[in-house]
Amino acid sequence: MLPLERRVSPPSVPELEGVRARDRAALAMFYERYFDHVYSLAARLMGDRERAEDITQDVFLKVWRAAPGLDVTRDPAPWLTAITCNACRDVWRSGAYRAAQSGRPPADDPELGVVLTSGRNDPEEDAMTSERERLVQRAISRLPEALRLPVVLHDFQGLGHAEIARLLGIDHSAARKRYSRALAALAAALDEEGADDGA
Repeated sequence: MLPLERRVSPPSVPELEGVRARDRAALAMFYERYFDHVYSLAARLMGDRERAEDITQDVFLKVWRAAPGLDVTRDPAPWLTAITCNACRDVWRSGAYRAAQSGRPPADDPELGVVLTSGRNDPEEDAMTSERERLVQRAISRLPEALRLPVVLHDFQGLGHAEIARLLGIDHSAARKRYSRALAALAAALDEEGADDGA
């Protein structure tokens, strides 16, 4: 299994108070701390680096707008995850995205796997990880959006089913069932990838 994204340690309360006050230095620190978290989630969900960059910019613009209401006593990572997922869903629902996807093959960006790997020092292991990541990302991009979300949130972001249920607005058992269906669909997509590569 591919590694979970590294958890970001939350900022201190004074740092978050600076974000809430829209202090430039605090906002810059917040951006630097959470950029990878937001971008990697958007990239995995969208399967497209350019769209992930646009979504990341949109997420941090929303953070700036919502900063005065930030709860400084809570870890902001779940909040950012929710904003990122909602931004991706907004893109998926747009007519322009659907029209573009109708004639486009699933994501096959060779650099996407490199961006999202954990970066080991062994070149051979890095190459194998990069290829495995590319195949998994391509298979994930073939999943319907409703199944893509639980796989990415659970397997790459490390969220539990209860957190995913809250984020998606469904009950716990529905979140578990959706994840099971997603795993079955992902396994089928990976089998298909293996058959295609072997052909």
